[in-house]
Formats: sequence, structure tokens, C-alpha cells
Amino acid sequence: QVHLVESGGGSVQAGGSLRLSCVVASNTDSTYCMAWFRQAPGKEREGVAVIDSNDDITYADSVKGRFTVSRDNAKRTLYLQMNSLKPEDTAMYYCAERFCYYGSTWSSLREEQYNHWGQGTQVTVSS
Repeated sequence: QVHLVESGGGSVQAGGSLRLSCVVASNTDSTYCMAWFRQAPGKEREGVAVIDSNDDITYADSVKGRFTVSRDNAKRTLYLQMNSLKPEDTAMYYCAERFCYYGSTWSSLREEQYNHWGQGTQVTVSS
């Protein structure tokens, strides 16, 4: 059983920064691949970034150079540092998880390949 809880969303002006957190509650010590997705009103959910069990990270082109993913395994927390925010970054942000074998690589941002999802945290960027 895996439970994900996001936090850190809010309202910010264009050019500002926010850091999102996703705490992973699990009754196992399994390794996970984690990802951030977002969904803007009227649009499909899109992948933002994924981190695999080697801590290799893949970013969507739209956020490269502005967003940074990291995680603290001791705290079982995934982070998304978002800098130079733009109005088009406005969306509900979700973290997602899937099991990954330790040492395996994973870079998919296809939402159907993730098993567990958080409830989301809203990010609003004003111009």
C-alpha cells in the first residue's frame, strides 16, 4: 500500500518560485520511480519530470532549466523546485509512483504507467 501526499502549492507572480513536496507513505521498503505530472484546466494531464531508482531524472522540454526534481529517501519525500515560473505553468500538480527494481532505469512520463497518485496541489502563476 502506497499513499502519496503533495504540498507546497500556492499563488505566485511570473518569475517567482515554489517548491512542491510529496511524502510517500508505504508499508514496504521497496524502491520506487517517482514522477511529477500536472493538469491545467481543460487540458490533459502531462508529465513534468521523472526520477528513477538510480536518481536519474528526465524532464519535459517545457520545464527544462527551470524545474528541478530531487528526493530525500530518509524522509521519503520527493521535491519539485520550480523557478522562473510562467503563467502557463498554472495547473494542479500531482506526484505519482510505480515500483522499480533497484538499479533499473526508467524515464517514462506516460501517466498510465504509474500505479499510485497523490491528491494534487494547485499552482497558480499570475502575469
